[in-house]
Amino acid sequence: RKARAQPGRQHAMDAAYFNRIDAIHFTLAHDDGQLSEELDRADIVLVGVSRTSKTPTSMYLANRGYKTANVPIVPEVPLPDMLFRLGEGVLIVGLTTSPDRLVQVRASRLKSLKERRSTDYVDIDRIRTEVNFARRLFNEQGWPVIDVTRRSIEETAAAVINLFQQRIGGEASLEDASDGA
Repeated sequence: RKARAQPGRQHAMDAAYFNRIDAIHFTLAHDDGQLSEELDRADIVLVGVSRTSKTPTSMYLANRGYKTANVPIVPEVPLPDMLFRLGEGVLIVGLTTSPDRLVQVRASRLKSLKERRSTDYVDIDRIRTEVNFARRLFNEQGWPVIDVTRRSIEETAAAVINLFQQRIGGEASLEDASDGA
């Protein structure tokens, strides 16, 4: 094969590229419950307690072209009304993890922030309450659930993409299922 002297040829700015950029912008603007009145514009909404990989999974999905929002679950804070009014066109997925793993992840997060105060953020009983609250909510709403306890971001995203493809009646593409997921 003869090389062609055409700079940027491999990075053609096609519709898929611009869709991906739109998805990234959307996802950044709809992180952590922001702009919840626009959840109906999402392809996918991830819901879960703090530190269940909602944001990195959302960004991974955005890089694949999926407009992804994520909403945190805190038992004392009402969830946005729009979350319960979304039509069939938006896939809502609950992310959960084991309470023991969540204690480790949150303790590590606090340490990285140099937070030394005692807080219920890492209290195992509080975390069990949060996780159980979230699981009940997912069950009541009939939302599919992915346990992220032993999954990488890529594996979680691949599972979400699979759910999305099943919902729209298609099959996940090889590109979506590959890349280490």
